Amino acid sequence: MYKIAIPSYKRALILKNKTLSTLGKSNVSASRIYIFVANMEEQREYESVIPRESYNRIVVGKLGIANQRIFIRNFFNEGEHIVSMDDDIEEISKVRGNGFVAVANLNKFFEDAFKELKKHKLYIWGVYPVRNAFFMKNRNKPISSELKFLIGVLHGYIVRHDKSLDPSVKSEGKEDYEQSILYYKKDGGVLRFNNIATKTKFLAKGGLGEEGERFEINRKAAMYLHETYPDLVTRFQRKNGMSEVRLNDRTKKKTRKQKRRSKGTLKKH
Repeated sequence: MYKIAIPSYKRALILKNKTLSTLGKSNVSASRIYIFVANMEEQREYESVIPRESYNRIVVGKLGIANQRIFIRNFFNEGEHIVSMDDDIEEISKVRGNGFVAVANLNKFFEDAFKELKKHKLYIWGVYPVRNAFFMKNRNKPISSELKFLIGVLHGYIVRHDKSLDPSVKSEGKEDYEQSILYYKKDGGVLRFNNIATKTKFLAKGGLGEEGERFEINRKAAMYLHETYPDLVTRFQRKNGMSEVRLNDRTKKKTRKQKRRSKGTLKKH
């Protein structure tokens, strides 16, 4: 049985109208839903806004999304199946042709995702990071297990109280990139459903702060990730000046090149 963890900060009404509404429409039991806030003041605010029958418990965790994700993982027991969702998900969608259809039975999707995870002997799954039907329908594999970015908006994992999986506060703003990397390095792969995406408003108010703050947070996080994982992370800048990163395991390419060179040397001899 899985549980749902929703980290949220100063967005009680958004949570009520978006993610909780999405789960309610799909008849996901409120007994599965745990909401994590930053402090007791936030807890009181959320309790006053969100109907009690919409969730199991509101938990006071930590401030900052990187710290909150660590807190959430340690809050649950080893081996539990956790679905982590952002607070502003309007729909979980599956690509069909040039468009999308809503995943009607979220309970079945979550349960099947963990079955697929166990089949691959991995510990974390995620979805396609951009809701773009053109990119998604041209993916060769609807499910991949190599190094891919698992966006924090929606992902699931099997709990392990392992400090080597803790993202650094230096990755704040891009902690989901570091989380993808840490699980990949630990387990040799991460599972991604390339035909599933979320409908949400990225960089909405709340969470990381205002736009100027986000630019600086992203710049520092991108620099940290590139310096810490140079063989896995490429850093670049968008036209609007926002710092971004891409994940690509260049160590495998180096190994393949070395093998080809070795074969070539053997043939010469």
